[in-house]
Amino acid sequence: MTNTENANRQIARAAGTVMFAIILGQIAGLIRGVLVARAFGASPELDAFFAANRVSETLFLLVAGGALGSAFIPTFTGLLAKEDRTSAWRLAASIANAVTLTLSLLAALTALFAPQVVRFALAPGLAADPKLFALTISLLRIQLISAVLFGLGGLIVGILNAHQIFLIPALTPALYQLGIIFGAVFLAPSIGVYGLAWGVVAGAALYLFVQLPQLARLISSFQFPIPTSHFLDFHDANFRQVLLLMGPRLLGVAVVQLNFWVNTWLASQMAAGSVTGLYYGFSLMLMAQAAIAQSVAIAAMPTFSAQHALGKQDEMRSSLASSLRGVMLLALPASVGLIILREPIISLLYRRGEFDERSVQIVAWALLWYAAGLVGHSIMEVLTRAFYARHDTKTPVIIGTAAMLLNVVFSVSFSRLFESIGWMPHGGLALANSLATALEAAALFMMMRKRLNGIEGGYILRGAIPFAAAGLVMGLSLWGWLAFGKLLSVWILVPLGVAIGGAVYFGILFALRLPELSYIANGVMRRLKK
Repeated sequence: MTNTENANRQIARAAGTVMFAIILGQIAGLIRGVLVARAFGASPELDAFFAANRVSETLFLLVAGGALGSAFIPTFTGLLAKEDRTSAWRLAASIANAVTLTLSLLAALTALFAPQVVRFALAPGLAADPKLFALTISLLRIQLISAVLFGLGGLIVGILNAHQIFLIPALTPALYQLGIIFGAVFLAPSIGVYGLAWGVVAGAALYLFVQLPQLARLISSFQFPIPTSHFLDFHDANFRQVLLLMGPRLLGVAVVQLNFWVNTWLASQMAAGSVTGLYYGFSLMLMAQAAIAQSVAIAAMPTFSAQHALGKQDEMRSSLASSLRGVMLLALPASVGLIILREPIISLLYRRGEFDERSVQIVAWALLWYAAGLVGHSIMEVLTRAFYARHDTKTPVIIGTAAMLLNVVFSVSFSRLFESIGWMPHGGLALANSLATALEAAALFMMMRKRLNGIEGGYILRGAIPFAAAGLVMGLSLWGWLAFGKLLSVWILVPLGVAIGGAVYFGILFALRLPELSYIANGVMRRLKK
């Protein structure tokens, strides 16, 4: 077996582990969504909660999430690949100090200027109501605590992934959801929507602390010397390199978050429930994207980083092509299924309590346009990690900045267009996101193809064509099923619809003898034999 085949199998095994954990997290997220929707529906109070949550999420993503993932993991993994563990752990210690200090300062400043943030930058529509304005400010300040906890937790995720440890880090989102579930079930009945905010803090604490035992075992096994002479070791060339790599990525994350802020800003001035509709619609699309693309990207990035560090460009080209085919195989039927089955899925998951038919329509309209961009989101997730593994944070940022600026223009234009023809305008915001992401994925693919002198385009195309054909037949079968079963309960309509769609799609591909399905079937058989 060649090194390339070993690397691809390693990615596939790790992706399976991560996908399993992410699916558990998505199940916990669905339960969280059901409980929150039942308690609050698509209400102005829930709009305030989601708007406030955007601030702490932005701080985490700016400093620790995307920025550290793109800069720290490749550098840390490269040092481990070269057997320089002392330098690797010295880097981790300095970065941990930097993350804690930076997020603490940003959280304190944001809490101080929270009224200005809400009124002028986040949700002016909510600021028009004094009670909603005060509620949003209070919820924002509570949730800022989670940003620091998430920052340190995100760094530990990178450390564990670099050591090919994926299960515990991938389970952390499920624990975060458990925190919010605790807030919705045990706190919200007595303190209302504030219970959700404190649930966010509890979930962030679980996200961090569950990883500490595994981190402690790594530290004790390597017995490395922890530097104490410098709080932030600017004398360390690796620390300076991470900061340098973070710069462009920081700008890229800021631009992406600017787009979400613009969407919240615009949606807060639309019909009540529009912010919540966008949140639930995007979350349902993101559940599929996380299970499909993030699992592959998380598992592939350490392998990509090691291949680049050791100069194995041919192996990286092959691993990237296999990863792209893998995400396309799963993202396309998920997109088709979400588009066609969107209303019964949302009714099955959320329609109870305060979540009525109007709430279903608001969320379904957003999901329709978000699901159309699922394939683009999935491809972009893998390609972006490939650039980061090559220590190239500038190219994705330049392309991403251009795409997200287009997104802002599209958001304003499409929302006005939708409103002018009598459609709910928040759907235009979702369409803008999907179109901009598709353009970004296409540009990233062309640039990576140039950097690697090809990405085995013929091999990818030989998969994309049958995937698309099977997806078309699957879509037609689901349309027929909806027409046939329109009087059935959603408890029957949705599960049988998923089963029918999956059977048609994968049945066609299995008949065409695609290698991915043969590999999956062989892997399942080996596990059953064991």
